[in-house]
Amino acid sequence: MTQIQFLQNQVPTSAKNIEATLKLLSEDCTIPFISRYRKDQTGNLDEVVIEQIAKLSKQFDELIKRKESILKAIDEQGQLSGELKNKIDNSFDLQELEDLYLPYKKKKKTRADVAREKGLEPLAKVIMAQNSDDIEFMASKYLNAQVPNEDEALQGARDIIAEWVNENIYIRKNLRRLFQRNAIIETKVVKTKKEDEAAQKFSQYFEWAEPISKAPSHRLLAMLRAEAEGFVKLNVEIEKEEAIAFIETNTIKNNRETADQLRLAIKDSYKRLLEPAISNETLQEAKAKADSKAIEVFAGNLGQLLLAPPLGEKRILALDPGFRSGCKVVCLDEKGDLLYNETIYPHAPQNETAMAMKKIKSMVNAYNIEAISIGNGTASRETEFFIKKIAFDKPVQVFVVSEAGASVYSASKIARDEFPNYDVTVRGSVSIGRRLSDPLAELVKIDAKSIGVGQYQHDVDQTKLKEELDTVVVRCVNSVGININTASKSLLSYVSGIGVKMAENIVAYRSENGPFEDRKQLKKVPRLGDKAFQQAAAFIRIKEGKNPLDNSAVHPEAYPLVEKMAKDLGLKTAELIGKKEKISLIKPEQYITSDIGILGVKDILKELEKPGLDPRKAAKVFEFDANVKSIKDVRSGMIVPGIVNNITAFGCFVDIGIKESGLVHISQLKEGFVSDVNEVVKLHQHVQVKVVEVDEDRKRIQLTMIF
Repeated sequence: MTQIQFLQNQVPTSAKNIEATLKLLSEDCTIPFISRYRKDQTGNLDEVVIEQIAKLSKQFDELIKRKESILKAIDEQGQLSGELKNKIDNSFDLQELEDLYLPYKKKKKTRADVAREKGLEPLAKVIMAQNSDDIEFMASKYLNAQVPNEDEALQGARDIIAEWVNENIYIRKNLRRLFQRNAIIETKVVKTKKEDEAAQKFSQYFEWAEPISKAPSHRLLAMLRAEAEGFVKLNVEIEKEEAIAFIETNTIKNNRETADQLRLAIKDSYKRLLEPAISNETLQEAKAKADSKAIEVFAGNLGQLLLAPPLGEKRILALDPGFRSGCKVVCLDEKGDLLYNETIYPHAPQNETAMAMKKIKSMVNAYNIEAISIGNGTASRETEFFIKKIAFDKPVQVFVVSEAGASVYSASKIARDEFPNYDVTVRGSVSIGRRLSDPLAELVKIDAKSIGVGQYQHDVDQTKLKEELDTVVVRCVNSVGININTASKSLLSYVSGIGVKMAENIVAYRSENGPFEDRKQLKKVPRLGDKAFQQAAAFIRIKEGKNPLDNSAVHPEAYPLVEKMAKDLGLKTAELIGKKEKISLIKPEQYITSDIGILGVKDILKELEKPGLDPRKAAKVFEFDANVKSIKDVRSGMIVPGIVNNITAFGCFVDIGIKESGLVHISQLKEGFVSDVNEVVKLHQHVQVKVVEVDEDRKRIQLTMIF
């Protein structure tokens, strides 16, 4: 099977499109660049399919390497027959390859190895041949100093047979299917831990059993966490009798004396070798699927969070609320640079409300503040009420923003480098303010895992999680484009073709030479060659630069084409941009070139109509119910406004303006069946919810959107 055939079996597109995509990837083209500027070559494949091709291509390469390693290992043992080589060459299933390799795999000395050393393999072969009745007599032929009697001879022979049964590919493959179909995952509480306070959150799993194939991602990960923390014992098994009956049917040919020996060997093989291995495989496979689902949920949430509506370049006053320690206040200019910082104490125990009001009003006037950003942590609602009581001299919008991960940012190297002379509290407040003006630019500075918009993210495969989250960040950054003259190193590093080192070089060049005036100037950045320029140029924006196209998603390689379009209409390029009636006169098919096909030309025209259009929506002010200040104010039957602040596989959590978020179970999102929470709600969506149940002791609120 070729690489193209391997990919075609799993990707819904033609061999031609796959081949073109692989070629572009091999030429060090990035996925954002390929999906946006090479549509005609790939047949208009989107980023998700191109990412899938890239991942599967890597899997194929790893599979080929594993085959080569297995063939070499078996060959070095002098046991590589033509038939075995053919089986390995024709297998493209990793599990099957490992099964083929199992008999030749170096392992610790087994009971079967010991029996072979005692010369008992011929006896095992006699029993497996199933032609003899007088087993005691046959066994007596193999007695020696190490094998003093017939029972020990037969035991040794059974140990060898048990290993053969364990290594039988057909048996292993079918047992796997039995486990996948019928295995039950069962948990039981560790009695000595039952009363532990920390164990109570897992009380559901103190006595739990269900088919592993039906266990949803979040439940399986919860069981595994409970086991990892030592609160429960976990087991995965099928009906032993069914498994043993299957092996016997496929091993025992007749009812001679040998059958009894084979039955004993099969029971031993299943209990000692097959069941532990395949039970563990089944659990690991289920865990991998659960990981994939959890990572998918997290990645989806992260993408929505990164593309949250930005307020834009406004002067912002940001508050990190607090009671005893006060509210940390910062004033930021349009670019997010820190102008001033102070701490106020409007709440208990100081209650310096009047003084705090006076200071806020003074700062709003002095720094020409246009919006106020309040973190949604401790004292958030109280601070919001306090701010809204102030009689400002001009309209000032007030927003409450998520401060998840702000403390991680404030203690990070990035924050220390940005604000070496300020402490963590000031840095955290700056982050809260910048999140309002541009969530994407600020959140890329934080390790995605710390943003807290997933489920069990610390329990899943961390390598796969990082890869997926990095992919999402890259996708979001490049879908929006970045202002090269204001972007941080962190933001620049995610731009197609740039990376961390190049981002540092760009920032250093900008600091030394001032703002970039056009995209061509990028080529003057040390070590930024033609390839990096090709991949990156169209994803950066230069506002009010020399060339108006530099503030659009039109690629520099298409500039001559745009100039020709304008010239054919008797216009200058600048006179064409944003003029829908003029652009509508252009016939795309007349501008196809050897490098830019019809899809590329249509994209250019679309971009010329609305150059540099931000795909994100505008930020909207939201107001919680003024009567709901704590969980004590929440009553069953109330209908309140809320903001979706986390999405999981089993529902969504909604911030209703208090410390505890409420859960809307997937069954309560709308009338009828819902297979995917994202079909109904998105992160940060403003919703109306009805309170179903309040559990003050456990700090839990059940909500519904069906009313």
